[in-house]
Amino acid sequence: MLEYTVGSDISDTAAPTGPIENRWDTRKREAKLVNPANRRKHRVIIVGTGLAGGAAGATLAEQGYHVVQFCFQDSPRRAHSVAAQGGINAAKNYRNDGDSIYRLFYDTVKGGDFRARESNVYRLAQVSVQIIDQCVAQGVPFAREYGGLLDNRSFGGVQVSRTFYARGQTGQQLLLGAYQALSRQIDAGNVELHARTEMLDLIVVDGKARGIVARDLVTGAVQTHLADAVVLATGGYGNVFYLSTNAKGSNATAIWRAHKRGAYLANPCFTQIHPTCIPRSGEHQSKLTLMSESLRNDGRIWVPARAGDTRPPAQIPEDERDYYLERIYPSFGNLVPRDIASRQAKNVCDEGRGVGPGGLGVYLDFAEALSRLGRPAVEAKYGNLFDMYAQITAENPYETPMRIYPAIHYTMGGLWVDYDLQSTIPGLFVIGEANFSDHGANRLGASALMQGLADGYFVLPATLSHYLAGGGFSPVSPDDPAVVSAEESVSARLDKLLSINGSRTVDSFHRELGTLLWDHCGMARNASGLQKALDRIPELREEFWNDVRVPGTGQQLNQSLEKANRVADFLEFGELMALDALVRTESCGGHFREESQTPEGEALRDDEHFSHVSAWEYGSSGPVLHREALAFDYVHPTQRSYA
Repeated sequence: MLEYTVGSDISDTAAPTGPIENRWDTRKREAKLVNPANRRKHRVIIVGTGLAGGAAGATLAEQGYHVVQFCFQDSPRRAHSVAAQGGINAAKNYRNDGDSIYRLFYDTVKGGDFRARESNVYRLAQVSVQIIDQCVAQGVPFAREYGGLLDNRSFGGVQVSRTFYARGQTGQQLLLGAYQALSRQIDAGNVELHARTEMLDLIVVDGKARGIVARDLVTGAVQTHLADAVVLATGGYGNVFYLSTNAKGSNATAIWRAHKRGAYLANPCFTQIHPTCIPRSGEHQSKLTLMSESLRNDGRIWVPARAGDTRPPAQIPEDERDYYLERIYPSFGNLVPRDIASRQAKNVCDEGRGVGPGGLGVYLDFAEALSRLGRPAVEAKYGNLFDMYAQITAENPYETPMRIYPAIHYTMGGLWVDYDLQSTIPGLFVIGEANFSDHGANRLGASALMQGLADGYFVLPATLSHYLAGGGFSPVSPDDPAVVSAEESVSARLDKLLSINGSRTVDSFHRELGTLLWDHCGMARNASGLQKALDRIPELREEFWNDVRVPGTGQQLNQSLEKANRVADFLEFGELMALDALVRTESCGGHFREESQTPEGEALRDDEHFSHVSAWEYGSSGPVLHREALAFDYVHPTQRSYA
């Protein structure tokens, strides 16, 4: 097993004290400012152009900073945020059904199984009400009711309607809004955009983040870019599992390389399984497709009541169906949080009541909604999602129920940040899914877009300015030893990958790693399985560095080299993720240890020993675990109940 040591406890020293509803206003009031003339003198690097990165780049450039921005896609519009479907939460209470900032705060802390910071979550709920106004002003075409008011729908884990949406294209429309704002600043010369460029290392000079080493993915040129601060907005690490709902290019390289330079990595075992994905269809697949959680508003989830019942769904009468979520959780029904819905789907499939090939699926049935609302109304709400399902499966969901099964989707873990979104490396800020800060052990649906835009539009611009106002940014020479060392390290790694000339493809290693983690660190984890993963991953990593085959050269477009670089990081990251899961012997949210469950099979927390953030430091002789204690002054931790 990977050996680790326990280091000193850490704390978030940037978070203000006092009444929770005043803390963000206090932080903004006390933050130092940079005057407009001086902002032009500061360069800020932003890696990533999704919702968090795009919003941050546009906002900081509007404030007057010179932004140098990077994405490995050919355009910021191709960031994975474009794939988000269902909606974005905001506590505006448009439905007058009892919503409030406090209720959104409460639902988020509870939904995360009491493993998130209260201060961060309350700020997120506060800022949410500003996000919608910002996006409407940009022209985002949110759905509207007949009278012209913005429409809302419900999502899992809540009993109010607070989710704003643009049919099944919410992420795409929000990203286009951020992209338009960013494009305006690019045209004005305030943002210097480097597309098809991937960050491969972080440059730390005198203890501060001062730049990155990046590779031009078209020419292969390795380049150094220097600045006064670095912002990572690079998304999550779900693709460590190989099969996930993430875009194939999504990876962990930026945060992992920053981790190896000194940034703590928090709660890597907190990964989210989404309950509403199209089941895997065979060995050939390289990714999975998400069906929006919004479908659970009107779709009813069921399986045959009897194990081994292979009849077509239309031939199974109502009294021989088990609408298991409605039965087990009558108060929330099909809208329980994602971790609970996913585990229950696994349970009924393990009982032999799953449907479809291999019995790995449950039905999501719209027959009742079609009867109640009529097909035109269902098409208006979900038509593009139904079309997507039909194109992928060759089945008509208007006539036969959809088949769904859980899949890896989102990662709650990420680089540790304080209240200012600054990592343990001064000058390195981390926003959106790349940090760990807001969701605890499970993210509620429609909160990812909310966090990304909150961080990018509203939080980072205030806290980064405070850091820059502190001064001390003497120019960094390209010949500085720290810069030269980072460049040489990147080039040596690329040369090594190209020189191995082994017999196995990159994908074969990635697929084996993903299967290992899905089997032993997926929906359910136990000590024996995690130990198997921890025994096998180092062996697999050694095989990779001795037998991987990467064709081509480094001085050209070479996607095999790109993938190899990322998979090499996954092979290191996956080991830490499994170790974190083994050390946390409780169950909470998406982290379900089979040894720690209630008699009803629900996650059983151990607040006495694990009410903390696990922040891992990269050590030369093994990982070092630092703990940040979590305090709950406003939401008292209880056993989660959605019954």
